[in-house]
Amino acid sequence: MEQAALLAVRRRAGWRAGDASAFPPVAPSPGESLPVVPRAAGRRLARILTGDRPRLLPEWLEAAAGHGYRVPSGLLPDLLERGRADRSLRPAIARAAGRRGVWLALRNTDWAYLVGEGDDPGDDDPEVWQTGTRNQRVAYLVRLRGHDPAAAREALRATWASEPAPDRAAFVATLEHGLSPADETFLEEALNDRAKDVRRSAADLLARLPGSGYGRRMARRARECLRPEERTVRGRRRLWITVEPPHGHDEDMARDGIPFHPAGSFMPGHRSGGPVGARAGWLREILARTPLATWSDLFERPPMEVVCLPVADRAREPGGPADDGGARDVHIGWVRAAVGQHDAVWARALLRGGVIPADEAESMADLLTVLPPDEHDRAAADLLRWLEGSADLMRLLERIRGPWTGELADAVVGLLASAADDEEAGGPAGRRRGTLAPLCRLADERLSPDTAPRLDALAGRHPESWPLTELTDTLRFRNDMLQELR
Repeated sequence: MEQAALLAVRRRAGWRAGDASAFPPVAPSPGESLPVVPRAAGRRLARILTGDRPRLLPEWLEAAAGHGYRVPSGLLPDLLERGRADRSLRPAIARAAGRRGVWLALRNTDWAYLVGEGDDPGDDDPEVWQTGTRNQRVAYLVRLRGHDPAAAREALRATWASEPAPDRAAFVATLEHGLSPADETFLEEALNDRAKDVRRSAADLLARLPGSGYGRRMARRARECLRPEERTVRGRRRLWITVEPPHGHDEDMARDGIPFHPAGSFMPGHRSGGPVGARAGWLREILARTPLATWSDLFERPPMEVVCLPVADRAREPGGPADDGGARDVHIGWVRAAVGQHDAVWARALLRGGVIPADEAESMADLLTVLPPDEHDRAAADLLRWLEGSADLMRLLERIRGPWTGELADAVVGLLASAADDEEAGGPAGRRRGTLAPLCRLADERLSPDTAPRLDALAGRHPESWPLTELTDTLRFRNDMLQELR
């Protein structure tokens, strides 16, 4: 075998180089329109790519792109390879890779994903609509909707019949930008599409159009399910909401985006992943798509008073206790409506009214996204204090995006301090035992880095707590990282 190996090497050593003219020339990379990141930021990216806090890579990429920078060319191969293995990174890579990143992707099939993810944000050439990738065509429609919504709608209408179903679903969603009553006819036609995702997207957009025929249809169905009723409880006359979920499902409901569930079947709900009955599921879908003004008009009260009205199943005896199941379905339906219609007044009422059960942490987090920025942190902090010690606390925190600043950061630091005290106390498991490590893991990515000095002091009081030590080190790392990209 050694002789065979030696012979193979001798033969290869005797080969002559081929003629370069036999190979087509490689087109040079196009010129870059963005500056490369500062040298210190490039060195930090190299550290991240070689395993130093790799979970911070998405934040680094977003910060670099947000400041108008691109990745150093020498790091592109490692970065593109990372995106090949982790699909969630691809949009952020596309924003920061620059034109050379796409040029490299065109020469390596393993990196071809970047060609589909990346779009030139300045390309308004109508030819893109005819020849571009799906992502490029979506980007073109979004830009066109920004200054000429009618032209974008007509461009879509002209090719609609020939588009494959996944493309139709992606294209109809672009009507969210500049959505107006002028889009209603097109969206109503899309409700008849053979693809479920297209119908669902069209229904979601129609539900956001004030005064639409779709909204009137939903309001009519909703009023058959929720009705005001005067009841006397413990000698006190009071207005109640009586609930009667739909008894069946028909073709008109299916067309309007309410999914069918056979009698006795279940659909997933927010309650810790628990099931929701078919009728309750239909009720939630109807309420989620009903204009919220319907309820202020029907009950003749502002949203805050409406959400606090007691709820009972129509079959219950007058004077009986409120129906927790019916109330949950009503309130979750209203949560979904407030989120879908971006209604901050109703979101605020649902949060302040205290009507969302503690185990519906996902619903609370969804409502936070609707609030104005100056209210978000305070409302989130209030929820954290309310859920402190609850098993649902971490589920809520997992849904609150960073950066955590202001009152929200103060509340998280307080949670960290309490959890660290409980961990150190030992003895019988306290309410917060076992929460410190997962809480630190979330905080090291989302907590504002300027809280590092406060956490240094906390870590000093608990020198044996490795989660706190790791958290403070990561916050300092993030602080330096973001400073280098400014």
